[in-house]
Amino acid sequence: MKITKISYERLELRLKEPYTIAYETVERSTNFVLRIETDSRIIGYGCAAPDLQVTGETPEEVENNIKGILIPFLKGKNPYMVSQLLEGVFELVQKKSSTLAMVDMALMDIVSRKTGVPLYQFLGGYRDHIATSITIGIQSVHETLLAAEEYISQGFFILKIKGGLSLAEDIEKMVRLREKFPDIVLRFDGNQGYSIEEALGFFASTKDLNIEIFEQPTKVGNGKKIGAVTQKVAFPVMGDESVKSLQDAYYLAHNKFIDMVNIKLMKVGGIREGMHINSVARAAGLESMVGCLDECRLGIAAGLHFALSRPNIQYADLDGHLDMENDPFKGLFTLENGILHPTGEPGLGKINF
Repeated sequence: MKITKISYERLELRLKEPYTIAYETVERSTNFVLRIETDSRIIGYGCAAPDLQVTGETPEEVENNIKGILIPFLKGKNPYMVSQLLEGVFELVQKKSSTLAMVDMALMDIVSRKTGVPLYQFLGGYRDHIATSITIGIQSVHETLLAAEEYISQGFFILKIKGGLSLAEDIEKMVRLREKFPDIVLRFDGNQGYSIEEALGFFASTKDLNIEIFEQPTKVGNGKKIGAVTQKVAFPVMGDESVKSLQDAYYLAHNKFIDMVNIKLMKVGGIREGMHINSVARAAGLESMVGCLDECRLGIAAGLHFALSRPNIQYADLDGHLDMENDPFKGLFTLENGILHPTGEPGLGKINF
């Protein structure tokens, strides 16, 4: 089998409601959809969601890389040679992780479609569904409680609360949420907004609230800051922005600086690299979560299939598509009462695009 044609489309995706995290307010997202055609009529699709803070790319860089590098490099190649092709792409684009993820997804999609099974089964297949959290950005305490009530009414039972701008407000939100909703699962994401002292203060005030995950409380650096928090708090500390590569995962795990890793395909460069990072986490006794950026359903579907393929991945935060007004992808998976299910179609699912 050979690749005969590569094309792409740039999507400007509008969010219904802008949201705020510790270091920015997001109103829209640019995604790219890569289409790789083969001489056997099998077509694979991949998605890129560039984010300068997380993936190190601007949309213009991704588009230039598609036109100037990916199309001439991939045409005529054998899509079964996934590792060889991804190594070649890496050498050409270096650490442009969502570009790598996009190619990775499309190649994996082709190969699993050829075998006639859903991608998660091709990757190993461990489960056929997973619960996802839904995220509440930084809002007032009152607005946070209203949003939580709305999401719970829709069937969600895991809430991830963004914070990092005001320690006092963050604590009040978590206390009030636990008082009002005693049975839901609560996660908190500091998005690098805290000092070590603030992170420890957050724990001291919330340690009895049964918070499931304390995500990236401190700024990315040499790992010692987040490590100082991990060593002194009783609930699991997760590395997110701190874990952008296999080397990051090994360093943080080896030094016991984190308890969990958040593997975002866009951040780490795709499924293949995500599998390597998850293996390091498993070897170190760390749990893994699959997260996402602001991605259309195609990107979320890839994250879902990856999450379903590995026993060490017990958690998911795959909600980046839910607030997009003009996502063109439909039917790649179902979401019911906070639980994601693939469709059972080969590859990433039936593409109507």
